[in-house]
Amino acid sequence: MYNLEKVKLNMSPHEIREHFAQKRVHPRGGAQLRKHIDATLGSGNLREAVRLPPGEDLNEWLAVNTVDFFNQVNLLYGTLTEFCTAENCPTMTAGPKYEYRWADGVQIKKPIEVSAPKYVEYLMDWIESQLDDESIFPQKLGAPFPSNFKEVVKTIFKRLFRVYAHIYHSHFQKIVSLKEEAHLNTCFKHFILFTCEFGLIDKKELGPLQELIDSIIVPY
Repeated sequence: MYNLEKVKLNMSPHEIREHFAQKRVHPRGGAQLRKHIDATLGSGNLREAVRLPPGEDLNEWLAVNTVDFFNQVNLLYGTLTEFCTAENCPTMTAGPKYEYRWADGVQIKKPIEVSAPKYVEYLMDWIESQLDDESIFPQKLGAPFPSNFKEVVKTIFKRLFRVYAHIYHSHFQKIVSLKEEAHLNTCFKHFILFTCEFGLIDKKELGPLQELIDSIIVPY
């Protein structure tokens, strides 16, 4: 299990961010899809970048992008680990109306209240276990995806959104001071456009950032 608090005791803030980023970057194959993603993102047209390429398998497209968004959120949150602490963020919230509790349905079946960094730690460990499970995310080209694959992806996206919501509500001023707001906004816009393209998050879950989302997806 990844112990963020133990890492903090022994590392400088810069080393914490480096460690967090290196720990979590998760690879996935699909050379043609990777090339397509890089090309379309490079054009700056995010709406085009999220669309399923002609002739490609939907599940493979969802899988490759799920890994990419997982990595993006890790890198973004990794810049905040010295500020998002159990003392500063004793609960995982996104403003006064939204509090998130953790359950993975296996080891923790009843949702428990945890600090924001602990929630993110649990979440990233859980997502990593999904990505490493070849019965869910097959690594061999042409291997079948499970029948419930989109539901797994939807759960991952719903929970990654909560990290974005926490960052915007609790740490945006710090993001601005680090001069990372443009990068955060671009990553979030990409995330939301992909989510809308494939219907991955229920509208009620988007409440904490609905005003920002409306500005992104109109017209869509």
